[in-house]
Amino acid sequence: MYKVRRLLKRAFTPITIMLIPHTNRKSFSIKVPSIGVLVSIILWLIGTVYVFSVAIDAFEYQRMKEKLNYYSSQFMEIRTTMAGLKKAEGDFQKLFSLKSREKVLEQIDTSDTGSIDMEQLKQQIKITMSTIGEIKDYMSQQRDLYVSTPRGWPVDGRITSSFGNRDHPRSGEPQFHTGVDIAADPGRPVRATADGIVSFADWSGGSGQLVALEHGFGFSTFYAHNKMLGVKVGQKVKRGDIIGYIGSTGNSTGPHVHYEVWREGKPMNPSNYLEGRKS
Repeated sequence: MYKVRRLLKRAFTPITIMLIPHTNRKSFSIKVPSIGVLVSIILWLIGTVYVFSVAIDAFEYQRMKEKLNYYSSQFMEIRTTMAGLKKAEGDFQKLFSLKSREKVLEQIDTSDTGSIDMEQLKQQIKITMSTIGEIKDYMSQQRDLYVSTPRGWPVDGRITSSFGNRDHPRSGEPQFHTGVDIAADPGRPVRATADGIVSFADWSGGSGQLVALEHGFGFSTFYAHNKMLGVKVGQKVKRGDIIGYIGSTGNSTGPHVHYEVWREGKPMNPSNYLEGRKS
C-alpha cells in the first residue's frame, strides 16, 4: 500500500517548465504533473507512428496503383495483338480451310504456370503472327500460281496435230508446230484454261479469230481459228469461262482450236497442261 501511495505521489509531483524568451520580456514557467509529461510523450510517439504508417500506406497504394495501371495497359496491348492474331487466323483458315486453332497457337509456350511474363508473351504472339503472315503470303502466292497455271482442255475434242515438228497440213512444208490442234464440233464453246486477262481478241491473219490471255507468273495462252469471240481486251476471266466458239477461220483445214501455252516467252507443249476433265 505504501509503495502505491509513493508511486502516485511521484506521478503527480509537478515538473516546472520554464520558458525564457530571447527578448527583454519576462520569463514564465509552467508546472505540469509528471504523469502529464509521460502521457504527452506517449501520445507524441503514437501520433508519430500513425503518421508514418499513413505515409507508408499512401506510398504502397500509389505503387500498387501504378502497377495496376501498367498491367492494365499491358493487358489492353495484348488484347489488341490477340485481336490481330484472331483476324490473321481467320484469313489463314479461309486460305487453308482449317477448322481449329491448335496448329496456329501451338508455338506459344504455355508451360510456365507461375507469374506471367508480359513481354515474353507479347513477343511469342508477335512471332506467331509473323509466322502466320509469312505462311499466308506464301500460300496466297501459291494459290495465285495455281489459278494462273494453264490446266485442262480448252474444248471437249481430240488432238489432231501435236506440238513439235510436223508438215504443214496445207503447204506440206516442214514446220515447228508451237501448239496443239484440238478438233471439235463447230460452235462448241472454247474455255479459258486459267485465270487471266484478255490481252488480244480480234482477227489475226492465218490464226483467224484469235484470243490471247495473260495469266501472270510468265504464263500466256492463245486460242486460234474461233468462229466467234466471247471476250474483249482488258476483260478478266476465270478458268472455265467461255472466251470463244469453235470455228475454222484463218488458215484452217476444219473446225478446231489451235491452242498454245507460252511461259517466259517460250512455247511449251500444251499436252503437259491438258490435265483433268475436258471442258
